[in-house]
Amino acid sequence: MIADLKPYAEYKESGQDWLGSVPAHWSALRAKCLFREVDERSKTGNEELLSVSHLTGVTPRRSKTVTMFLAESNVGHKVCQPGDLVINTLWAWMAALGVARHAGIVSPAYGVYRPVPGSSILPDYADHLLRTPLYAAEYQRCSTGVNSSRLRLYPEQFLRIPVLAPPLAEQADIMRFLSWANGRLERAILAKRKVIALLNEQKQAIIHRAVTRGLDPSVPLKPSGIPWLGDIPQHWRTSRLSQLSTRIGDGLHGTPQYVDQSPYYFINGNNLVHGNIRLKSSTRCVNEDEFKRYKIALDNSSVLISINGTIGSVACYRGESIILGKSAAYINCGKGLARPFLFSFLRSPAVINFLRQEVTGTTIFNLSLASIRSLPIALPPVDEQLKIASAIEGMIAPIGTAISRLEREIELLREYRTRLVADVVTGKFDVREAAARLPVEVAPDTTEDNTDLRLDPESADEEAAV
Repeated sequence: MIADLKPYAEYKESGQDWLGSVPAHWSALRAKCLFREVDERSKTGNEELLSVSHLTGVTPRRSKTVTMFLAESNVGHKVCQPGDLVINTLWAWMAALGVARHAGIVSPAYGVYRPVPGSSILPDYADHLLRTPLYAAEYQRCSTGVNSSRLRLYPEQFLRIPVLAPPLAEQADIMRFLSWANGRLERAILAKRKVIALLNEQKQAIIHRAVTRGLDPSVPLKPSGIPWLGDIPQHWRTSRLSQLSTRIGDGLHGTPQYVDQSPYYFINGNNLVHGNIRLKSSTRCVNEDEFKRYKIALDNSSVLISINGTIGSVACYRGESIILGKSAAYINCGKGLARPFLFSFLRSPAVINFLRQEVTGTTIFNLSLASIRSLPIALPPVDEQLKIASAIEGMIAPIGTAISRLEREIELLREYRTRLVADVVTGKFDVREAAARLPVEVAPDTTEDNTDLRLDPESADEEAAV
């Protein structure tokens, strides 16, 4: 059905270079004709706290993993109602905005816009349209600031932006079609996520057995004295990580001076992905002076671990020009501890579960350096550590390849969905006939899908203006 979509029969010039041609019967109204800014403040701070993301729009913060400290009080936060448009003023250029489906409160730094009475735009249609890459690019052009990390989209700028408004009945057809298409795509993504979850379980089982029992299944065992480690090979010993490391510490408890572009990066725990330091599009840069001022003595013995928000993601330092934020810790291995073995050990599900039991905090989890230093390790001789680590990598490499392939397929499906939504809500395709032929379908239930693919992590950067 999607492949059969065709353009509208007739188009007209929108009068805006960035919008181009639009269907002849559509309107393009200034945002001020559809929305008005509201500034209602919370007197108690007890309302539901909402998060604003370019990935998921406006959603309850309790359902997200956001690596930011919450404010001591939410008194004075802005109140929003279902149907209100909420814009993260600082990150509008990334389309960090959306229409609220819940009553709640948001940062006082955000803009809240309420539909005017009799508004000719449906909330769901507005949510999809205003988060498209086309509109994100226009927000960037309309924002003011000295660099990308300081751009702000103020109300007077947003309210001047033209908003496409098809007839209301057609907006309903568009949303019905997109709901059907998104349901199909989400089912495909969910199926791939479930396969990835099974592959990750297999990988973790391989890692756990190797780092707690070794490679020889016939070796005599002895009690480790640590309940969650169980029995270990008789010739192994147990120790604490602090006794095997030359230094354990965390990153900068503060904010460096950012710049737009630089070979030096400021990373946090959410940059530790699949054993590597992933420099994302949202990763902040610093200048050389800030790098020299805050850099830590990392070397080829260093393992990094996330200790705030998402707990236990690890990566090996490989010479990247980085400074660490406070949500990342580092462990420099001593002579008796081989880094490849520690890297594998920290990925064991038993270790991850232990660390997660050590966390503090109810909304945002924190793992203390004391807990890392006291982590028990079952330790073979160094030469055996290296053999175990090498064997693990050989056994899990095919699994990693399969996971990477599935993740790429998911990424392509999401890119396709983004393009489809953008083409439909901006009038590139006419979906009215397709919507009329659609069967009634139940949306896929993704509430129990807890697979952590690290593809759609809630970006802490989007909450930086709180």
